[in-house]
Amino acid sequence: MTQSLWIERRRSRLAAATAAVLAAGLVAGGCRFERLDGNGAPVADEGPDLAEQVASLLDRQAAAWNGGDLEGFMSAYSPSPTTTYIGSTGLIEGYDGIRARYAPGFAEDAARDSLRFEDLRVREVDERVGVATARYVLEREGTVTSTGPFTLVLLNVEGAWLIVHDQSAEDGGS
Repeated sequence: MTQSLWIERRRSRLAAATAAVLAAGLVAGGCRFERLDGNGAPVADEGPDLAEQVASLLDRQAAAWNGGDLEGFMSAYSPSPTTTYIGSTGLIEGYDGIRARYAPGFAEDAARDSLRFEDLRVREVDERVGVATARYVLEREGTVTSTGPFTLVLLNVEGAWLIVHDQSAEDGGS
């Protein structure tokens, strides 16, 4: 190995180690990373943040539920066979399985309580993955019939955030 190649590898390792230490210090200090473009300049805000997008997604989903629109309700889920749902009946795998789970509640003669979401909290794992927690509330004639917490894992697919995992629990609390 030539001396210049050895020096270049050494510099590269030193730069990587310095970046790792700096990043760890910023995270430990409570600082937030800013998105930068390829030239290191801050990226301008290009629209609603993840929390706003997830809130909008859940608003559309609740409106579809309340309007009896199964396809609209399911449009929040990734149409993938790897999309999953965990609820009181256990694990359901795939978009089609999740749709089949909800379909009876959208039948013409089905009684379906009004749905709303509360206490939404969202965090971005990276530019393609987000996690949301909230509480669903089902209500009939002013009386809560079911409520509970849920967690969503969302994936950004070509600019659209879609649910790839949904874990919901009924707890009767409020």
